[in-house]
Amino acid sequence: MTQDHDETVSGERSLLSRRNVLTTLGAVPIITATAAVVGAPGAAAATAVINPSARRQTIRGFGGMAFAAWIGDLTAAQRETAFGTGEGRLGFSVLRIPVPENQADWSRDVATARRAIELGASVIASPWNPPANMIETFTRGSQTNAKRLRYNMYGAYAQHLNDFTTHMRNNGVNLYGISVQNEPDYAHDWTWWTPAELLRFLKENAGSISTRVIAPESFQYLKNISDPILNDPVALANVDIIGAHLYGTPFSNFPYPLFKQKGAGKELWMTEVYHPNSSDSADLWPQALDVGEHIHRAMVDAEFQAYIWWYIRRSYGPMREDGQISKRGAMMAHFARFVRPGYVRIDATANPASNVYVSAYQGPESIVIVAVNKGTSSVSQQFTVSNSTASGSVSSWLTDASRNVAPQGATSMSNGSLTVTLPARSVTTFVTGAGPGPSPSPTPTPTPTPTPTGDPGTGPRVVYTMSAWNNGFTAGISITNTGTTAINGWTLVFTLPSGQSITSGWNATYTPSSGQVSARNVSHNATLAPGATIDIGFQATHTGNTAEPTAFTLNGIPCVVA
Repeated sequence: MTQDHDETVSGERSLLSRRNVLTTLGAVPIITATAAVVGAPGAAAATAVINPSARRQTIRGFGGMAFAAWIGDLTAAQRETAFGTGEGRLGFSVLRIPVPENQADWSRDVATARRAIELGASVIASPWNPPANMIETFTRGSQTNAKRLRYNMYGAYAQHLNDFTTHMRNNGVNLYGISVQNEPDYAHDWTWWTPAELLRFLKENAGSISTRVIAPESFQYLKNISDPILNDPVALANVDIIGAHLYGTPFSNFPYPLFKQKGAGKELWMTEVYHPNSSDSADLWPQALDVGEHIHRAMVDAEFQAYIWWYIRRSYGPMREDGQISKRGAMMAHFARFVRPGYVRIDATANPASNVYVSAYQGPESIVIVAVNKGTSSVSQQFTVSNSTASGSVSSWLTDASRNVAPQGATSMSNGSLTVTLPARSVTTFVTGAGPGPSPSPTPTPTPTPTPTGDPGTGPRVVYTMSAWNNGFTAGISITNTGTTAINGWTLVFTLPSGQSITSGWNATYTPSSGQVSARNVSHNATLAPGATIDIGFQATHTGNTAEPTAFTLNGIPCVVA
């Protein structure tokens, strides 16, 4: 992607005819027990069955792009809106940034990336061009100044990506992954790669890159550039994330059978899109509902693990230029705020009624259901969790013509079921306590240690919650000050079991990444008042050992593990 079609940025070419290929793909919810539906009745829909035992992809997150060189950086307040998870926030958990070709520009996006990580997000990076000395021009059809990476510079280019990764790490940003090339198959304004060239680089050079490798980021999820990677064991071994863009990609092309056949151990991310276009305001309604359906399709039909918008702040983006969340942004927040990294999509009846789209996700203690009703009439919708007799509180949030992710009154689920009225042209997110989610490993309780002088009687309390998958996990840590005086500045120390290594974290600074780890406060949570609890966490890899740390100390005081 380059700049907007109606803008020109100094030093950058205007967008070509790409948008010609883009195609448009096409009242308060009242929740009760299954015995009755209160309020105006809607057309009855088939029961949406939620099946926690049918686990699909692990979600890595939802997010967008920051590109300070082209449109200016996010302000401090806009970073909070983008990556915060409270009311009035987008809840983004992934940030994508560029890899500038010139080292002098490498720090432009550091401030936003660092804050995103502090707020729990992962950061990935994509290059548009290698350094100028590494490229050559050639004629490609009618384009006489097309650019490509010189073959004798493949090794130097891999080092360039490594050097950027190191620079970001030294500035507090541990990249989750780095791409080989943004849209190598639609590169009129940047660097072209053929499938054969990309395959050669992956086989011969990508193995030296020090973070996860993302490829190929085709502009339209064209399989002719990713199929060769999946079919070549050497190239595939050097790729961690199959990345794709969805510009004009029809829903029928969302599924990827070859990835399901050969992508074991790899991740599948949608790393850039805007939808349905960049010409209209993001606040047009009901057009913004197209975004809700698009995300649903990306999660359910394509089984992507991440969904990343183009510019975070733009007239057609999730955040308007004034820093307020748009209607399109509300669509994203319905997923991003509630479906957090490490959650697992579980089977749900995807289309229980005409124009109604349902997806479900399981977290450590809850199930999240997102229901999109694009129809012009309300729908009476029953949700039933398979093999569950769970009863309890259900919270919900609604977006319609007049409201954006507005919290609604809580109600109760009865025997694993609830019935709701989905208003016409609306999106609703439900958070149920119907779990259980992925069970964490048992946490050993350390032998009690004599309390140091001055401690009020018990050590600080720690709750460690782990959600693991085949080669990684997320860990959430709650720290409670059980004392009677405030803690001003804190360091939590614990030892990660063998084979575990932190890749990114939030709400604390973690050093080193393995072995005995010190998690130090960041600026916004340095003070821990008496009785207060703060939540920190991290994402990590493992080599098969998913045991949990056995003991914690806070400022040298042994903690009680709850």
